[in-house]
Amino acid sequence: MNPAPLAGSSIQTIFWDVGGVILTNGWDRDQRARVLGRLGVDLVAYEEMHARANYYWERGLISAEDFFTQTVLRSNPRLNLTFDLLWPQVCAESKVLNAECLDLLAQLRQAGRWRLATLNNESRELNEYRLDNFKLRSLFDYFICSGSVHEMKPAAAIFQTAIDVSGFPARSALFIDDKQENCDVAQSLGMNAIHFQSPGQLRESFIQFGIDVQ
Repeated sequence: MNPAPLAGSSIQTIFWDVGGVILTNGWDRDQRARVLGRLGVDLVAYEEMHARANYYWERGLISAEDFFTQTVLRSNPRLNLTFDLLWPQVCAESKVLNAECLDLLAQLRQAGRWRLATLNNESRELNEYRLDNFKLRSLFDYFICSGSVHEMKPAAAIFQTAIDVSGFPARSALFIDDKQENCDVAQSLGMNAIHFQSPGQLRESFIQFGIDVQ
């Protein structure tokens, strides 16, 4: 259940998470198992290295090629894998998760009454691929991505960056995310938040904030 909108709030900017709301996640455990499993990679060994390298990759501190060299290529020489072989298979794991959310975004864009932005955890390269492949650039005004701002949700710093870039007070921002802990941090900084559960629930929650594009 989402808390009531902050008193006197007037939404100016709607910040959207991407993976888990609009698209599938970028490189989650199931995706890793599918891609690396069919390539013959030792998944247990990979997972032991994933978290440490991912800390730097999703913050934009190392490149995708560096990340996969550290976690896959260097430790599996017998497989003769290359980054050019692996990367397209990583990208192919991304799919539309909720087409209804894309429709809702398009309606908000057409209405033109709110600024629309992403606020997501993702490596720079995967984020750019997904923005281009799923034509998200035309739906958003700007993008706050961990791979570009070097900090990840649920750290307060990335939410403060979003507030600062918006140019409006925190109380005028509405944040949508499928993880409650991220919503909690946003609200602690004065933002409004919706814990996403389904497109229908999202549309109904929007109405509570005076956002109705039906």
